[in-house]
Amino acid sequence: MAAAMASARADWQPCPAVLSQSDAPAPASDAQWELLLSPYTHHWSYSPQHRPVILGALERHMAGGHLCGLALFRNSFGQPATYVYLGQEWQGLLGQPKLSAKISAGLIYGYRNQYQDKIPFNNYGVAPAIIPSLSYAFTPHDSGQMMLLGTAGVLFAYGHRF
Repeated sequence: MAAAMASARADWQPCPAVLSQSDAPAPASDAQWELLLSPYTHHWSYSPQHRPVILGALERHMAGGHLCGLALFRNSFGQPATYVYLGQEWQGLLGQPKLSAKISAGLIYGYRNQYQDKIPFNNYGVAPAIIPSLSYAFTPHDSGQMMLLGTAGVLFAYGHRF
């Protein structure tokens, strides 16, 4: 029984098995994880209710440009929030090897009480989200990213792959 549990732990993948291919080659950069940190979000319109948005996220990158991730952040109204997502990344955008695009889709939890209506389709604090982004690689492991937050604004982040 203990051996079976140890084997199950060794085979565990944080992303859906449907996206993971154990015999597929690793991404070209050999980077499978990316840590994202964002100290700043620009809102398209000013509101005295807006607070600084701080974000930390961890993504797993797989063969074929597939990815999944978890972001923990303080939303624009100072509430703790979470974004769980799947996505796709395209490297070498417009023939530029350092430029890439990414799109993620998932669920956001955390816009509650009087701020529930600040994001569309929010039921019980959970709402669907689609977030496109652009990235520029400064080094093979470090990048700057801009994530479009719909009609709310744009989030700027630093990414480190390992």
